[in-house]
Amino acid sequence: MTGAQMIVEALKREGVEVIFGYPGGAVIDIYDELYRTPEIKHVLVRHEQGAAHAADGYARSTGKVGVCLVTSGPGATNTVTGIATAYMDSIPVVILTGQVPTKLIGNDAFQEVDITGITRPCTKHNFLVKRTEDLPRILRAAFHIARTGRPGPVLVDLPKDVQQGKAEFYWPEEIRLRSYQPVYDPHPRQVEKAYRLLESCTRPVVLVGGGVISSGAHEEVRELAERLHLPVTMTLMGLGGFPGSHPQSLGMLGMHGTYYANMAVANSDLILAVGARFDDRVTGKVDAFAPMAKIIHIDIDPTSIQKNVRVDVPIVGDCKRSLEKLLEIVKEVARPEKIWREQFKEWWEQIEIWKKRYPLSYKQEGEYIKPQFVIEKLYELTRDKAQSGEIIISTEVGQNQMWTAQFYKFDRPRTLITSGGLGTMGFGFPAAIGAQMGHPGKLVVDIAGDGSIQMNIQEMATAMEQGLPVKVIILNNGYLGMVRQWQELFYERRYSAVKFQVIPDFVKLAEAYGALGLRATRPEEVEPVLKQALESDRLTLVDIHIAPEEGVFPMVPAGRATTEMILV
Repeated sequence: MTGAQMIVEALKREGVEVIFGYPGGAVIDIYDELYRTPEIKHVLVRHEQGAAHAADGYARSTGKVGVCLVTSGPGATNTVTGIATAYMDSIPVVILTGQVPTKLIGNDAFQEVDITGITRPCTKHNFLVKRTEDLPRILRAAFHIARTGRPGPVLVDLPKDVQQGKAEFYWPEEIRLRSYQPVYDPHPRQVEKAYRLLESCTRPVVLVGGGVISSGAHEEVRELAERLHLPVTMTLMGLGGFPGSHPQSLGMLGMHGTYYANMAVANSDLILAVGARFDDRVTGKVDAFAPMAKIIHIDIDPTSIQKNVRVDVPIVGDCKRSLEKLLEIVKEVARPEKIWREQFKEWWEQIEIWKKRYPLSYKQEGEYIKPQFVIEKLYELTRDKAQSGEIIISTEVGQNQMWTAQFYKFDRPRTLITSGGLGTMGFGFPAAIGAQMGHPGKLVVDIAGDGSIQMNIQEMATAMEQGLPVKVIILNNGYLGMVRQWQELFYERRYSAVKFQVIPDFVKLAEAYGALGLRATRPEEVEPVLKQALESDRLTLVDIHIAPEEGVFPMVPAGRATTEMILV
């Protein structure tokens, strides 16, 4: 086979159904082979960053490895933001990049760039293929590394002569990498210690992170929480790992988390953290984070444990398998549920006081549309789909993201697609395209800001070309809202470079692409416009003019403890 044929054959054997890409001279041989491979669907994006984000959204929503294919030089560098986004959130993506012929590498050839060097800090692993005969083994390893252990992006750089060369195709059925052996099964003694701490505590909190979703541990989390009557809070990446509408849910914690989640964590005597990495947005001032709590930390990545906070019981292992082992002990001990309830009775009474004192709230009054009202109305209209998992919400980054996290209740895993660790503006729309490609029958909605949506708005052409009925809801306040909020609170309202002087007419822009454009400027218009959008069978963009200086609250100022919340 030629190298290009090997690449496509490897993709087929890995079960790849969709590739997001943009062609160029350095990958033209692969594209020629894809032309003759109808079983793999190629989605032509309008910018390589869109390809990386779409592959990411596909991976987050399906649990499969997302794939993108781009050419050398600027094609490759345009994917770097998308690669870093996937890396920070542990998303399995394989990025195939073209490269100049091997004999020209290092000669500053046309469209040459050291993409393996550039992406070394933001990939789980990367490869520069030197020989055609190595292609099957390397591609097999790339997918294996991307999807196993703590998932992440893997880049494979493909010189043109390697694609054009010929060799025997040998497909390794098993991959054994001496230096890469993820630990899936937890140490039984550590699990036993974790149970003993749960049995002796009086103020526990379960902290659910993105690892719960990537490992498929959501049912185990729910069973443990219900059996032991434990309160559960989620990180941004963990939303959907435990039902947001469940009476034991405290919602999101951290910088823009709920008052009661932050207070519960701060006053807890035990935190069971599952698949979370204790990022600074969650902990606030680390020295003041949960000062009275013992911490059990379950994570498949041993480098995440003890990295940011002190841990009393580290458990290295897959979240699902670890919780299964913990549940086995719970069932063996057979401690009656009423004893657990009695043990945590006073704790729940305190949590209920916090919930009543400072619930998530806003006032929809006057002529301005409040963004929280829009999210609540969207949830009201799609509640059944949210509970059944038939809707996928993606977000951009900024205030739109935080209002969504606060006011939309995610009951199922893989129904929130958002850039957590890197906070990438422009992520949500191409990610929604990827999610819609992975779930043709589901409702996919991107909640955007007027700043973020313009960063990859060219992908409207991609959505139209593929006939994807994605819905985009723009919370349009004319500002870079989150930066404006910080300038209001901490910089004496010196609004430096955050007010847009020119904003496109989003309705006309949608129509220019052949999509449906809708607008709401008054509160009474929100519900009918949302209903019309949700019932539309094509790409629809909704421009909702919201209160220009509405803030996201609660808010923990940078460097402060999570108990030092600004509430209004």
